[in-house]
Amino acid sequence: MTLPLVLFLLAVVVPVFFGKVRSAPVWLALQAIALGWNGISQHAEVTAHVLVAFVEILVVRGAIAPRLLRRAIRLRPEPNLDLMPSNLFTWAIAIGLIVLAFEFGAPAMSDRQALTLGVVGATVAVALLVLSTNNSPTAQLVAVLLMENALALFESLLPEPWPLPVHFALSAIYLLTVAVGSWLVGARELVDEAAPAKEVP
Repeated sequence: MTLPLVLFLLAVVVPVFFGKVRSAPVWLALQAIALGWNGISQHAEVTAHVLVAFVEILVVRGAIAPRLLRRAIRLRPEPNLDLMPSNLFTWAIAIGLIVLAFEFGAPAMSDRQALTLGVVGATVAVALLVLSTNNSPTAQLVAVLLMENALALFESLLPEPWPLPVHFALSAIYLLTVAVGSWLVGARELVDEAAPAKEVP
């Protein structure tokens, strides 16, 4: 089924083009649902391995990570800005990167493999564009989490799924990334509040 891949891509493209920073946790949760759905649809028979991986994705990437990110966003006094600057130049670059990503994945692959690789490439390219155009710590953390989800989606191209210890290790890295990133976002705000105001001569 290609529907979960389309949903995964929409959860990347829509917030980057039209969404705000504070709505990012919702889109990351939706992306996790699409990621788990894609994993389930890859297998004709739902085994214990598939079920554990599905639950792990929903709990870690769909519930815990968005909650930590939402808490970090609330600690920031920044206005609710766009994830990517809303101008024709950055939009044209983003669209070009998405098209290039799908062209890269098209040759010598089946339809589903090409779509999966295109979605992975488009997600990574758009996340890198967000990193280069938005200097907000929260937006940069969102971009890193988008890339982490793209790496998890890349697993579906493998002939055999990774063993459960690898799944758990990747989940631990993902949680560590969002936890440290959220702490740094909040800690920076606390440092800014504690720092004495500079006197203007």
